[in-house]
Amino acid sequence: MRSLFLHAPNRRRPRVMLERMLALVDDDTPPDGPEGPVAVLERRLADLLGKERALFFPSGTMAQQTALRVHADRRGRRTFAAHPQTHLDVWEEQGYNAVHGLTLRRAGDPYELMTAKDLAAAVGEPPAAVVWELPQRDLGGLPEWDDLCEQTAIARAAGAATHLDGARLWEAQSYYRRPFDEIAALFDTVYVSLYKSLQGVRGAVLASDAATVDVAAVWRQRLGGGIGDAWPLALAALVHLDTLADRMPAYREHAIAVAAAINADGAARAHPDPPQTPLFHVHLPADRRAVEQAGQEILAEHGVQLWGRVRPASEPGRCAFEVTVGENAMEFTPDEVVALIHDLLARAAGRRP
Repeated sequence: MRSLFLHAPNRRRPRVMLERMLALVDDDTPPDGPEGPVAVLERRLADLLGKERALFFPSGTMAQQTALRVHADRRGRRTFAAHPQTHLDVWEEQGYNAVHGLTLRRAGDPYELMTAKDLAAAVGEPPAAVVWELPQRDLGGLPEWDDLCEQTAIARAAGAATHLDGARLWEAQSYYRRPFDEIAALFDTVYVSLYKSLQGVRGAVLASDAATVDVAAVWRQRLGGGIGDAWPLALAALVHLDTLADRMPAYREHAIAVAAAINADGAARAHPDPPQTPLFHVHLPADRRAVEQAGQEILAEHGVQLWGRVRPASEPGRCAFEVTVGENAMEFTPDEVVALIHDLLARAAGRRP
C-alpha cells in the first residue's frame, strides 16, 4: 500500500517500528532508570526547547489539560482563550470543562487565523492562559513571527500564561526557521506530540520551568498518567528525534510543489496557498460521503490511500482532507496527486475515468 496519509500503517507496522527501536536499546541500562528512554527523552526535549524540565505523558490530551489546570489554579481564573478550532475543543470532547471546570473563550473567526486584534478583544476578561496551535491544524496555517510575538505579549500583559500546542512544532519550525528554543521561549508551557511529527507510537511531553513541571507531575498522577514501563513509547519517539528537523524542509518544499500543482490544475483547491508548512488541506467540490466511497474504491483497486479522514466543509456539497507531507507523501509526484484527485472526483460524481 502507498499513502498520502502521514500515519498510514505502511511505515508503522509493528515489526518495522520494533526493529528501529531495538537499534537504540542498551541491555545494560535499566529501562525506567535515570538513563532509560523516558528520562533521556525528557532531558533532550527540555534542552531542545530551552526549558528547565520536561515531563512525559501518555497522551497529548492529558498533557494539555494538565498545563491549563496548573495555570488556572495558579492564577485563580477558570477561563482560557484560544482559536475557535483549537484541538482542545474540536477533538477532545471539551475535557478541559468536563474534568477541570474550565471555560473556553474563543478568539477570532473559525475560518481565519487568530489575530492580535482578536486576542485583545478576548482577553478583556483576563484568562488564565492563552493557547496557540502551531500550525493551526484545521486551517493549515500559522501566524507570521512578528504577529505571534505581538500576540504572546498581549496575553502576558493581561496576566495570562502562554501555552503552545506544539503537536506539530517541527512543521512550524520549518517555516519560522528559528531555533526551537527561540520559538518555545514565547510560551510558559510547551506540549509536543511523540507520534505526529516524530512518528512514534503514542505519548507526549510537556516542558516548562521546574516548579510548573513539579505541579504537573502531581496532576499527571491524579489523571492516571503516571504509568510505569512507559519506556517503549519514549524509545519510539527517540528513533526520529535526531533526523526529523533535517528532513522537514524537504517535506515543506514537496508540500508547496504538490499544492501548486493542485491549484494550477483547478479541479480542487489546496489551502493555504502556498503552504507555510508540510501541512495543507485539499478542498473538493463534491459530497463527503461520495468522496469517501470513491476513496475506498481507489484503495481497493490501486492500493493507494489518500487520507486519514474526510471532513465536511462550511459550504454544502463540498469537503476537504488533510495532507501532511512526510516519507509517505514524498513517494507521490505532484502530477500523480493531481491525477488521483481527478480519478477521485470522477468516481464521486458517478463517472469512471
